[in-house]
Amino acid sequence: MPFGNIGVGGLILILVIALIIFGPSKLPELGRAFGRTLSEFKNGTRELLNGDKEEEKKNEDSKPQVAAADKH
Repeated sequence: MPFGNIGVGGLILILVIALIIFGPSKLPELGRAFGRTLSEFKNGTRELLNGDKEEEKKNEDSKPQVAAADKH
């Protein structure tokens, strides 16, 4: 279940409240905005994780060179 502890009933309740507050004309726009925000968050997280992996790899690659330089 992608929403953790929120069940189907809770999700329906949230949608009904959103429908009452924002009205039927604004819901598609809000859904698109939420989807874009979630997508940007995922991409940012992925880039952050990939940057960390690249940095770890650079550190691992430089360690043997430093150790070899110390021996000379």
